[in-house]
Amino acid sequence: MPVLNVSIKRLDPEVELPRYAYAGDAGLDLRANAEVEIPPHGRALIPTGLAIAIPEGFAGFVQPRSGMALKRGLSIANTPGLIDSHYRGELKVIAVNLDPEQPIVIERGERIAQLVIQAVPVVNLVEVDELDKTDRGAGGFGSSGMA
Repeated sequence: MPVLNVSIKRLDPEVELPRYAYAGDAGLDLRANAEVEIPPHGRALIPTGLAIAIPEGFAGFVQPRSGMALKRGLSIANTPGLIDSHYRGELKVIAVNLDPEQPIVIERGERIAQLVIQAVPVVNLVEVDELDKTDRGAGGFGSSGMA
């Protein structure tokens, strides 16, 4: 399994560094660095107290934690959140409460999201007059379930 060294800085010396919950996991757990209450159908920007230097050729993708989504209705408004390799500011999570009735109270130190770091190629777009043909063609939005 390849290993990528990524520099991380604690902006708050007491914040816990992200880590994998289990060996083989794809996402590093990100934790809240503040107590935040999100009203029903509301949004909040939650700080993590961390900054990261993702190497060129890679990007970070912040994604919801499935347990928080199922149990409390917590998701991410712009999922997945994208962290470009040249960004050096604090990692923050744009959380959304999908519960129509109950507020969500996030405690400082609580795991709120996952960070997945992936290789991303530089893409050179080549304009053409016609695209190659595929079985799917232009079908989308449920087309694979239609006869």
